[in-house]
Amino acid sequence: MVLNFIMEMTFFFMTVLGTLGNISVSVNNMISWCRGPEKKPVHLILIHLAFTNIIILLAKGLPKTLAAFGLRNFLDDIGCKIIVYLERVARGVSICTSGLLTVVQAIIISPRASGWRRLRPKSAWHILPFFSFFWILNALIGVNLIHSITSTSLNISQFKSGDGYCYFMQESQKTKWIVLPLMVLRDAVFQGAMGGASGYMVLLLHKHHQHVLYLQNSELLYRTPPELRAAQSILLLMLCFVFFYWADCAFSLFLSLSIGEKSFMGSIQKFLALGYATFSPVVLIHRDGLLPECWHVE
Repeated sequence: MVLNFIMEMTFFFMTVLGTLGNISVSVNNMISWCRGPEKKPVHLILIHLAFTNIIILLAKGLPKTLAAFGLRNFLDDIGCKIIVYLERVARGVSICTSGLLTVVQAIIISPRASGWRRLRPKSAWHILPFFSFFWILNALIGVNLIHSITSTSLNISQFKSGDGYCYFMQESQKTKWIVLPLMVLRDAVFQGAMGGASGYMVLLLHKHHQHVLYLQNSELLYRTPPELRAAQSILLLMLCFVFFYWADCAFSLFLSLSIGEKSFMGSIQKFLALGYATFSPVVLIHRDGLLPECWHVE
C-alpha cells in the first residue's frame, strides 16, 4: 500500500510539474518570438516541442494518475482509442522534433564557410512544413492502435497488456512486421540526426572556446564562456532524451519477456515513459538564456 501510494503521488507530481514546465517553456519562447526583431526558428521548434510534451503528459500521465487512485472504467472504448493513439502519436512527434531542434541549432551556429550554412532556414515559417510532416508520419505509423486498443469496461478475453484503464489486444503478425520496422526506422533516423548534429555542434563550440581562450588574458581564463555552457546544455538535453528513451525501451522489452510479477517494474516503465516530457523543460528553461549568445558564433 505504501509503494502504491508513492507511485500515485509520483505520477501526479510528474504530470503537474511537467505540464507547468512545458507551459513555461512555451510562454517564454512565445514572448521571445513576439519581442524579438527576428523570428528565430528555434523558438518555434521549442514551442512545438513543449506542446507535444503537454499532450503526452495529459494523455498518458493524467489517466494513469486517475487509474492509480482507483478511478477505473472512466473511459469508454472510443475514449481509450483517442487517448492512447494521441499519446503514441505525440511521443513520435516529440522524438522527431527533438532531432529537428538539434539539427537546426547545428546549422545556425555553423561557420559561414561551411556547406551546412546554406541549409539555414531563411525564415522561421519554413519550419512549419516539418511539423505537418511529423504529425502525418506518426499518425500513419500509429494507426494500428485504433484497432488494438479497447476499454477495460468491455468484457474481452484476448487482452495482452493494460494501463489500468485501456487494454492492448493481440495484433496479427502481419501488422507487427509492418508497424515495427517503421517505428525502428523513424527512431533510428531522428536519433541519428540528433546525435550527429549534437556532436558537430559541440565540436564547433569547443573550437570556438579554444580560440577565445587563446585571445583572452589570464584573468578571464577561469570564467565559463557562454558557448561552453551552451554545449553543456545541449549535451544534457540529448542525454536526457537518450536516457529516458532507451531506459523505457529496455524496461518495455523486459516486461514483454517476463512471466513473473510485473507491477513494480511496470510502474518504473511508466515513470520512464513520462520522464523526458517531464524533465526536458528543466533543461530547456536552463538553456534559454545560454544559447542565444552562441547562435551567431562565426
